Amino acid sequence: MARIVELSRFAAGLTVVPLAGLLALACGGSGTVGATGTGDGGSKGDGESAADGGNTNDSGGNATDSGSTTDGGNTSDGGTTSPQAVNLGTAGDYVILAKAGISTVPTSAVTGNLGVSPAQATAITGFSLTMDSTDLFSTSAQVTGQVFAPGYAQPTPANLTTAVADMLAAFTDAAGRAPGVTELGNGNIGGKTLTAGVYKWGTGLLIPTNVTLSGSATDVWIFQIAQGLTVSNGTEIVLAGGAVPKNVFWQVSGDTDIGTTVHFEGIVLDQTRITLGTGASVDGRLLAQTAVSIESSTVVQPAP
Repeated sequence: MARIVELSRFAAGLTVVPLAGLLALACGGSGTVGATGTGDGGSKGDGESAADGGNTNDSGGNATDSGSTTDGGNTSDGGTTSPQAVNLGTAGDYVILAKAGISTVPTSAVTGNLGVSPAQATAITGFSLTMDSTDLFSTSAQVTGQVFAPGYAQPTPANLTTAVADMLAAFTDAAGRAPGVTELGNGNIGGKTLTAGVYKWGTGLLIPTNVTLSGSATDVWIFQIAQGLTVSNGTEIVLAGGAVPKNVFWQVSGDTDIGTTVHFEGIVLDQTRITLGTGASVDGRLLAQTAVSIESSTVVQPAP
């Protein structure tokens, strides 16, 4: 009888675990069962997956879109997407186009057409122009192409007016694109490799060392710069992976200062002036709403 009583007492102290609880424990649950436990983290594996996987991917994309991380624009999976190219209209008929003047310190080598408007031909200096017999354009030993000014015979003046209007429209178009990356490098992108996309800075942009633009022949880069663009002496803009200069657009609200012996790629749409230092070379176009100054420089229009 004493043994039966002892067994009864032992049984009374046991806790009965429901079958559902046993199943939850067997599946790795926290032991807290029911709607509250499952939603709040009773499934620890799901909670960790959301924190370690889903949220990381989401925040990675958001960091790239906001530009709060310097890595965002540097990787092909950083969240930036290639925009449509900026339509230059008839401004694309010129390798250098300016409203106030174009000057060179000889000897420069320019491949493509030059145009100035509304300033007259006298604002094109250093090129030793020779008027063509048609009076439609002039030529220069430093220019493989033609030089146009408003005082020449029609339709040159009308064509220049249209080209300048197209230049202004292209600037506005480039400035209005939605950025995928903002304030990258706090305004200093030296040494970076950038994939296609729209990049924006509320300040000036400094390029003190080489920058690589990596992408295909159809990828497009648009750089929106609220102040000036400065490229330090000897720096190169390198195109990699098949990227082409006609798809690189630098929209600059301040001065563009390209230093000595720099090699630059792309189309500069500048609201003020563009200056090239001695020995600088550009594969692209220089389109300025005031003036362009070059000094023993090489400027070659991009392939179509």
